[in-house]
Amino acid sequence: MKTFAAICRFVPDIMERRTPYREAHIQYVMERRDESRVIMAGPWEDPCDGALILFRATSREAVEAIIHDDPYFKAGLWPEIQIREWTVFMSSDDAYREATADCPGNTK
Repeated sequence: MKTFAAICRFVPDIMERRTPYREAHIQYVMERRDESRVIMAGPWEDPCDGALILFRATSREAVEAIIHDDPYFKAGLWPEIQIREWTVFMSSDDAYREATADCPGNTK
């Protein structure tokens, strides 16, 4: 498995436009997390103009397939996505647990 980072740019009026798709998007991402495909995901804080999603996958094409099935992508809320393979040099389980402790729906 390889690690990939997807940098997703939001449409300018994301806060209003995401409402009908938000629950389905969160459920979709949580399911990919439970499959160990999504490692971490979340929007930029200020300004909220995009998001970062970290994936574990066999190929870039596998990441693209996951993204293309996401409700936000299907609704056109991500007009631009950059996918980069990432060589992980170091990781900390403690840092991951701390970073995700307050995440909605976190069961891991």
